[in-house]
Amino acid sequence: MEEDRSGNSLQTVGTDGKKRTVAYFYEPTIGDYSFGVGHPMKPHRVRMAHSLVLDYKLDASMEIITPREATAADIARYHSDDYVAFLSSVSPESLSDGTRFNVGTGDCPVFEGLFEFCQASAGGGTDIALNWAGGLHHAKMCGASGFCYVNDIVLGILELLIKHERVLYVDIDVHHGDGVEQAFFTTDRVMTVSFHKYGEYFPGTGKLKDIGEGAGKYYALNVPLDDGIDDDSFRGLFRPIIEKVMEVYQPTAVVLQCGADSLSGDRLGCFNLSIKGHAYCLGYLRSFNVSLMVLGGGGYTVRNVARCWCYETAVAVGKEKEISNDLPKDNEYMEYFGPDNVLHFETSRMENKNSPGDLEKLKTILLERLSKMQHAPSVQFQERPPTAEPPEEKEEEDMDES
Repeated sequence: MEEDRSGNSLQTVGTDGKKRTVAYFYEPTIGDYSFGVGHPMKPHRVRMAHSLVLDYKLDASMEIITPREATAADIARYHSDDYVAFLSSVSPESLSDGTRFNVGTGDCPVFEGLFEFCQASAGGGTDIALNWAGGLHHAKMCGASGFCYVNDIVLGILELLIKHERVLYVDIDVHHGDGVEQAFFTTDRVMTVSFHKYGEYFPGTGKLKDIGEGAGKYYALNVPLDDGIDDDSFRGLFRPIIEKVMEVYQPTAVVLQCGADSLSGDRLGCFNLSIKGHAYCLGYLRSFNVSLMVLGGGGYTVRNVARCWCYETAVAVGKEKEISNDLPKDNEYMEYFGPDNVLHFETSRMENKNSPGDLEKLKTILLERLSKMQHAPSVQFQERPPTAEPPEEKEEEDMDES
């Protein structure tokens, strides 16, 4: 059973009466890679989540698939040839000319097996499935950014566009999904919706007024938020906005980036969501019974990331009400989850700087903007999206300017 849009239960079958299946992509070597001592990105978190998935026996409800490694040609479907060639040859020893393509910086260091890590991260993103190693939404066509080297999301969406007329991308990472928005900023075949912290915060993009250009006008939707947003406030925006998006855009496939740095207590985050509040977004999108690709993303308090993605795996297979809050006692990473050793943790008492009045105003603006949007037509889509930067503005618009 799963939660529907009204909070009631749904059968785990689609509206057509067919049983829904979940494919779960897991690359066993992904946890072997390290960005270096002290770097906040820990690929090991995916292995921790997988361990919980197995111990809760969620694997019995889905097909486990080892993704094939993405080839250089696969990655070059979006990324520039020069950048892909650089990634495939660079090593800590060979990077002697400073940084190229933003690789070799503190955020995006060169480490042993970098290209193999990129291949493993991108390989599972070209099928409709769960892939917690994916969701690297900051990578650009010609360079790395924000711990992301290859944009597996863009690659996955390009694959979906072969069979689907319209694809919706939803991002609940605390950071703006700038790389994905940029890739599809001028097309109406992909709509991007990002709920994120906006202000003096990486990557500094995702303004309310960034709505797309040309054929893509109104098909980029940004929901800029302040520190401390909690479950009730987030749900109060997410549900009506996504409901309206689904009504007017009518996508046949949805990609959800589940960055876990929007959880309370994240090392780099500033939101105050619980695991259930975060997973509500997945459950709500699942209730529409469209093809769904679910990806990871940010998340830097690894014990919470693992718990969140395990619970969201349960949501994906409709088992969230059947798994115990007490973690399996024989889990190999139990020392990470002490002293409580439970699946769900308490949120903090941080201030919610998003006032009810501001949130209502934001919701009204966005719903009015969505009412201006027409259903996207089915059109041919070029193999590699054009680079499209949001336009520079001389002045920030007020919230009530739409």
